[in-house]
Amino acid sequence: MGINPNMAEIAALLGETSRATILASMMDGRFHTASELAYMAAIKPQTASFHLAKLVEGKLIKVEKQGRHRYFQLAGEDIAQFLESFLAISPPPEVRSLKQSSQIKLLQDARTCYDHLAGKLGVQLTESMLKAGYLTLEGKQFVLTDEGTLFFTTFGIDLTALKRKRRSFSHACLDWSERRYHLAGALGCELLNQFFNLGWLLRVPSIRAIKVTEKGKLGFKEVFHLDL
Repeated sequence: MGINPNMAEIAALLGETSRATILASMMDGRFHTASELAYMAAIKPQTASFHLAKLVEGKLIKVEKQGRHRYFQLAGEDIAQFLESFLAISPPPEVRSLKQSSQIKLLQDARTCYDHLAGKLGVQLTESMLKAGYLTLEGKQFVLTDEGTLFFTTFGIDLTALKRKRRSFSHACLDWSERRYHLAGALGCELLNQFFNLGWLLRVPSIRAIKVTEKGKLGFKEVFHLDL
């Protein structure tokens, strides 16, 4: 009998292509129906339901019922962080169409990683805040400086409320496409929400990519000195 946790069970869940595709699709942090996930994984709804049951049983995802409908979401930020790290060591997909190539580029440029910003934009933004002295990196945690406290407060983020949340405040998440860290945790989540509220970013339908609006290009340049 082994004395360590059974990694083989999790590996078996990830080792099936459709389940892996479903998990990657849920990296946007939102709730999805079985039909939506079946479409994203290009499988039949009945097949998706089978795989979703396995993922719920393995505690990688959770399900909520609203009337007759069921909605699925990743079990938590820790699962998303694990999947992002797993993607970082995975081989790139074989490109078979122009549409697929375009979608891959969109994901690499900017995407959600559960509830925070990832991709090239996420990494550039994080490095801009480090350079400005708003954050420092200590191990795998970003630490807020006095200058950062003033900046985020001025930018409309309630830091006091964020620190009350029972979750990581500002940890470093390894970006699978850039192979560098981006800002995650409660601060990363609220920062992304603020970008949506300001109209700087828009979600791309069907995939977890994000597009920068014209207003966003001006905002990122003025506030974070990023040319996009």
